[in-house]
Amino acid sequence: MADPTPVLDDLRAESDELDGLVAGSGTEQWALPTPAPGWTVAHQIAHLAWTDRSSVLAVTDRDAFAREVEKALAAPGDFVDNGAEEGAAQPPGQLLADWRAGRAALQTALRAAPSGARFPWYGPPMAAASMATARLMETWAHGLDVADALGVEPVPTDRLRHIVRLGVRTRDFAFGVHGLSTPFEEFRVELRSPSGQLWTYGPEDADDRVTGSAFDFCLLVTQRAHRADLALRAEGADADRWLDVAQAFAGPPGGGRPPKGTAS
Repeated sequence: MADPTPVLDDLRAESDELDGLVAGSGTEQWALPTPAPGWTVAHQIAHLAWTDRSSVLAVTDRDAFAREVEKALAAPGDFVDNGAEEGAAQPPGQLLADWRAGRAALQTALRAAPSGARFPWYGPPMAAASMATARLMETWAHGLDVADALGVEPVPTDRLRHIVRLGVRTRDFAFGVHGLSTPFEEFRVELRSPSGQLWTYGPEDADDRVTGSAFDFCLLVTQRAHRADLALRAEGADADRWLDVAQAFAGPPGGGRPPKGTAS
């Protein structure tokens, strides 16, 4: 079983970096709009806090988490926005305190989880390392939206390796959720990390290949940028189709972001 410690350490670092970005912000900055339609900086942090709380329940109280799933099923199109709206209505100081408490509780719960344990989720059950990876992916992606609103240029780190790995592993899910046939053969993926390393996945002799920037690949699979604006290259029809539908997050197909220079 994968040791969750490395990704938990990186999740903590990613969260702390975003925390530092918003902690000194005034009330007006928390109310700034982000690239997600209808979501302010406060909505982004509220969503992270809400998801951390749900994750803690999934790890520590399955009955309580099952009740949360029932709420989601009762309002499938609204429950994420409703959770963000409720949290964003709090004073910024309270929202920040809630997010800090929730993510600390999740760190404690996942580090104490028995080896090999799997936990329920809104998608397939997840092991501790997988849940931490999903939380890191969301923290990074929503952090990008916050940085955009605050006019801060994000600095990529090699913590992206976890998101890249998740993006590669969810290839078949992305095809399926879009109603497409899953390719039978593995793809070769070669991506250059922020530190200059080459991260590789899949057989070297694969017919279908994806190459380019690890940062851009993470933007793609979290749907924070349109494929047309990214330094990614596909070889093979199936790999080309993947770059049009890739998503590393659970749930229905995301709407994605429009190409730069077009209306949203």
